[in-house]
This record gives sequence, structure tokens and C-alpha cells, in this order.
Amino acid sequence: MATRTLDYSLYLVTDRDLMSTATLAEALEAACAGGVTLVQLREKHASFEEFVAIAREAKAICDRFDVPLIINDEPEVCAAVDAAGVHVGQDDHSVAEVRAIIGPDKIVGVSASTLAEALTAEADGADYLGIGAMAYTATKPDAHVTSRDELEQILAQVSIPSVVIGGINKQSIPTYAGLPLAGYAIVSAIIAAPDIEQATREIAALVRHNAEG
Repeated sequence: MATRTLDYSLYLVTDRDLMSTATLAEALEAACAGGVTLVQLREKHASFEEFVAIAREAKAICDRFDVPLIINDEPEVCAAVDAAGVHVGQDDHSVAEVRAIIGPDKIVGVSASTLAEALTAEADGADYLGIGAMAYTATKPDAHVTSRDELEQILAQVSIPSVVIGGINKQSIPTYAGLPLAGYAIVSAIIAAPDIEQATREIAALVRHNAEG
């Protein structure tokens, strides 16, 4: 497992199909200025070369704000741009396969929607979990929805940091107060907001409130 620790508290997952800005660079500038602590770059339709080019630009922006960049699904892209790590789903590369490409010191996150998936990911050496989807969303309409009871079971039985994803927004964040979450992974509530920086600041305040409460 990686030795580096990250601040998962406000974790932006990008989606260029949803963003309110003309370019991804503008969206990332605004989100980083607003206070995101981690960015996952998700590019489902780009070629390898395109993904690397996009990732280089994204990393340059994130580096200016000292925000680590995680690459979705593609360990080769992570290695090419020296990103902080990789996030994989249940149907993507295994943790061992990712580690073989990016090495032992990078971060590997795994999506988990059930307790069994979460326990397996931890046993396989994942550094953190993305738990969900916590609600039906436009970004992943076919995703399994994780119940509150299952979320609490996962949090009680795994020791690695966990973030919730799927329907996480200003309305839902307060409902997670009191749970031992490392953070909140957010897509549309930030990337699709008319004012990304302001939306990020408002969400960051809610996240801090939960952590302090």
C-alpha cells in the first residue's frame, strides 16, 4: 500500500459532459480555487494519447493549487504524467495490476457498492474506497445503489479511508454527519454548477461542518 496520505474530504470527479464551463481547465481552476482537496480525472471516451494530454493539463492546474490528481481507470496514464494515483471500478484493472504499472508509492482507490466488495478491495491492498452509488445519478444510471445500512456496515468493518459518491450534494452532505467518512466524492454538484468556485466553497463549508460535528 502507498505510504502517501491524501486529504479526501472534498473529492471532485470530473465529467466533461456535465460541466458548466467551456473548458475543463476553467472548471478545474474554479474548483481548486474553491477548495477541492483531490481531483479524479475521468475520461471515458478519450484515446490514450488524448487522455495523457488532458491529464498533463489537469495536473499542471492541480499542482499550482497543491491538489493531488487521481486518474480514473488508466494506470498507464497515471504513470505517463506522474499523477498521485489511480481509481478503478469493479470491472477495471485489479489492484495488483495497477500496482505493477504505477508502483508501490502511488495511491490506488477502488469503487465498492457492497460490504463484500469493500472487504475484498481492502484485502487486495486498496488505499481507499469510493462507496456507492449512494443514490441514482445521471452519471451512472445503472450503478448499484448502496443503502445507508450497508454503508454503515462497510465503515464499521474496513479500516482504510472511505468516501461516498453518487448523489452527493449540498442537500445530502448533512445527512452523513456523524459517520466516520474520509470525504465526499462529488461530480455534478460542482462540475455542473453555474458558478463552480462558489458552489465548491459552499460544499466545502458543509464538509467542514460535518467533520467538526
